[in-house]
Amino acid sequence: MYYKRLRDLREDSDLTQTQLAEKLGMHKTTYTNYEQGKRDLPLQVAIKIAKFYGVSLDYLAGISNDPDVHTIKTKK
Repeated sequence: MYYKRLRDLREDSDLTQTQLAEKLGMHKTTYTNYEQGKRDLPLQVAIKIAKFYGVSLDYLAGISNDPDVHTIKTKK
């Protein structure tokens, strides 16, 4: 579940919910609700958080255990 990853990433960065919410430009209550799974995480916010931590959206969503951001190659 992505909300556990949100908390783990935040704690690994030694940030409080208030500090992270400020860095993301949102209210602490809004961020807390995402982290606790009380509100769905909008895609734009997920992208912002993934970029902040330098992890992939798949990692953030719990789809992958690999935090590295991969470049998707498209066929021409």
